[in-house]
Amino acid sequence: MKWDPSTYLKFSDERSRPFHDLVARVGAASPRTVVDLGCGPGDQTVTLAERWPSARIVGIDSSADMIARAQQEPGSVDFSVGDVAGWSPSSDVDVVVSNATLQWVPTHRSLLTSWAPALPSGGWLAFQVPGNFEAPSHVLLRDLAQSAAWRNRGDLSGLRGTGAVDTAVEYAERLLGLGCAVDAWETTYVHVLTAVPDGPHPVLHWMSGTALRPVRAALSAAEYEAFVAELEPLLASAYPVVDGRTLLPFRRIFVVSQRP
Repeated sequence: MKWDPSTYLKFSDERSRPFHDLVARVGAASPRTVVDLGCGPGDQTVTLAERWPSARIVGIDSSADMIARAQQEPGSVDFSVGDVAGWSPSSDVDVVVSNATLQWVPTHRSLLTSWAPALPSGGWLAFQVPGNFEAPSHVLLRDLAQSAAWRNRGDLSGLRGTGAVDTAVEYAERLLGLGCAVDAWETTYVHVLTAVPDGPHPVLHWMSGTALRPVRAALSAAEYEAFVAELEPLLASAYPVVDGRTLLPFRRIFVVSQRP
């Protein structure tokens, strides 16, 4: 599934806020190496160099397009293409950050179990995942994909459902069981999205950069346009536009852990 950096960055302010809220709870003073797993276009990763100017900052993403965009960011961050599912921390990695990435990695629970004890003493592991898979946006998307008209039109198994992530409590229990100190919480952001005249519905526009990627990858261009044409009025009913704006509640799950 290809990522489109330009589409993703259209909502950069909304998407960056959880990243900064997550990193703010990491108490590392002078880490040697800080790794951002699933760094995307790199606009958030470069801020880690401002937070820890003496650290080596590494950004890893599976998308070559995202890394190409990230390498245009100013600064000395080491960006590279890599598979999160196959990554493991080296001995000098004191901080691992992953923002809105692990929901795409089915094996991430076992990865957390291996990453945390592999960090050096006092090392930090901080991640955020969406917790909105039962929101109308995702329910409508899955229902349409599973409808008689679409369920045999391509492999739509890549759509994320409730099983994609755990609850904050379940993540906390997992990491506490490894002897880590844990700070876990949930936040629902209410994004105020502006409707563009003659443009797509704001929530459809938002989803086109993330949740709709598996649909775009599974269908032909013409089929994808037909799919979103059916989805858009459903979203418009669930998220009405009033005075040129609509509200998108977005629940997110945060976990910050430190190895003793």
